[in-house]
Amino acid sequence: MPGKALLMIPGPTPVPEAVLRALSQPMINHRGPEYATLQRDVLAGVREVYHTHGDVLIFTASGTGGLEASVVNTLSPGDPVLAVTIGAFGERYAQIAAAYGANVRRLDVPWGRAAAPEAVSEALRRNPEVCAVLLTHNETSTGVLNDLPALARVIRERAPEALILVDSISGVLAAPLETDAWDLDVVVAGSQKAWMTPPGLTFLSVSERAWQANRTAKMPRFYFDFARTRQWLKKDQTPFTPAVSLLFGLREALRLILAEGVDATIRRHIRLARAVRAGVAALGLALFAETGRESNAVTAVRAPAGIAPRALRRVLRERHHVITAGGPGSLESEIFRIGHLGYVSEGDVLATLAALEMTLAALGRTAPAGAGVAAAEGVFAEPSEAEA
Repeated sequence: MPGKALLMIPGPTPVPEAVLRALSQPMINHRGPEYATLQRDVLAGVREVYHTHGDVLIFTASGTGGLEASVVNTLSPGDPVLAVTIGAFGERYAQIAAAYGANVRRLDVPWGRAAAPEAVSEALRRNPEVCAVLLTHNETSTGVLNDLPALARVIRERAPEALILVDSISGVLAAPLETDAWDLDVVVAGSQKAWMTPPGLTFLSVSERAWQANRTAKMPRFYFDFARTRQWLKKDQTPFTPAVSLLFGLREALRLILAEGVDATIRRHIRLARAVRAGVAALGLALFAETGRESNAVTAVRAPAGIAPRALRRVLRERHHVITAGGPGSLESEIFRIGHLGYVSEGDVLATLAALEMTLAALGRTAPAGAGVAAAEGVFAEPSEAEA
């Protein structure tokens, strides 16, 4: 009998029923007063999540569109840029900057490891002319969480005026983010991650330093123009047709997030991630990310010897209706990834681990019965920070 599918990937993530209902609201005039209220509500909520008093812009686009917007609005062709890459999405950020003519200097970190602040400091010492640094907050391709505040701190020490441009598409709400306190210039996020909204919206915070850079930036842009968008925001509108339904959904998602509390949402993600890691370890599987820098949004798991990740994921999907993600590029034959961000519950994690145990057994790799579930339950049985 077909069962309910569990979407356990790092995006798009499951969408709550209340958000689905909000998405189905009738259309409104995107130049009328109802839309103005909708946009104000959404921008206020995003600012609260970002912990910023600065400008926040929203574009109808994927997170990659947000990354492109962050580059073309702050840089000029030939500008020296340091790209700190720890995985596939860090690579994408660097490629976007190079495509628009930036002079990209790279700090390539072995996949599975986080960027060391000392290495970033040394890279800036060797490249004192760098005017911007591209960082990844959470690298979903490898399941690694960078120490963003530590990286931002060494950048400010070594290159005080350099822009800090951050891909936090899968980081916001799954890990702490203090946009103003950490002096970040542009932070990019996407609706399809921990925001519990379908794909199609990207959000960007813009610092005063970034606005100053925008005044002289020469990279071409039209749709993603920060200055034009800011002018229209003063009228509570957008320069081009917005994705009204997605904004309805996002407003409802923000209501749920802020009712739970931003800090509580982050603690929930940390708890889910710890439970997944405990369960995977109890099943005899190894993690790909370095110890201590594991993501709260997605866990990258090494497939056991003799079992192809694709075959394991196929059994999970076809027999147990659990959808997981593969490894990117060269990691396709090495890892699979379990997403646990957004609208994911403790029960979803337990069901996934039970399905994983049965899948491993079907493929000839046995573990003590119920070991993964028991280990995760042990994490969930611990008192939460609020209860302690």
